[in-house]
Amino acid sequence: MLAIDHIQLAAPPGCEEAARRFFGELLGLEEIPKPEAIRARGGVWFRVGAHELHIGVEPDFAPAQKAHPGFRARNYSELRERLLVGGVEVADDEAIPGVRRCFVADPWGNRIELISAE
Repeated sequence: MLAIDHIQLAAPPGCEEAARRFFGELLGLEEIPKPEAIRARGGVWFRVGAHELHIGVEPDFAPAQKAHPGFRARNYSELRERLLVGGVEVADDEAIPGVRRCFVADPWGNRIELISAE
């Protein structure tokens, strides 16, 4: 293995606009086009640094409440405030000494960890 190429999170059918708002507008990720051959499956792809986050449609969706991606964020305090203003519940976690981090849920209840790069 060389590196992680992408992470996929599942979401229910019709998730695209909520994904764009949460991952694009609130988290500030850049949307990238899905390959033409799989666009009909639905979902949305985003760039996360050198990697990708794929939001894929799962008809019998159930949120991941323990498994989660962890994103390292610049301007962590600003991001945290933007999420709060956007109506997202932010759960701060101080379990690891010296690490500023919190947990949020995407629009469908998947767990997301945000870690300060500051």
